[in-house]
Amino acid sequence: MQDNTKTVQFGEHITIDGYGGDPKILDNKAIVSSVLSDLPNKLGMKTLSEPMVISAPDNEIKDPGGWSGFVIVAESHIAIHTFPKRRFVSADVYTCRNGTDVEKIVAYFIETFKLSDVETHFIKRGTRYPVENLV
Repeated sequence: MQDNTKTVQFGEHITIDGYGGDPKILDNKAIVSSVLSDLPNKLGMKTLSEPMVISAPDNEIKDPGGWSGFVIVAESHIAIHTFPKRRFVSADVYTCRNGTDVEKIVAYFIETFKLSDVETHFIKRGTRYPVENLV
């Protein structure tokens, strides 16, 4: 039996790994919180929660500690993890919208955290998402 369900792409997920960042900025809870408040506005997203930022302690393996934060938006979420002692930041911007300006987002992270290098991935999510309700 053939499945005739019409599908669309559900959304887009951008991952950003930033290197060579300013350790003082990466170790600043207020700046991480500000990014989580400011970026959704810059992208035209609607926040559903206040940003949450918590201190992530050294796990004595490979994570020397930093700040982890996220904000839930109507379109999905944004998450940030900083590692000041490694001058590294890892971030996810996930949205159910299509046509995300990846260059704008990456430039924002480069400028904010003073990154010298970035590694990014762009992932199409839900490529077989049904156009209509199935039940």
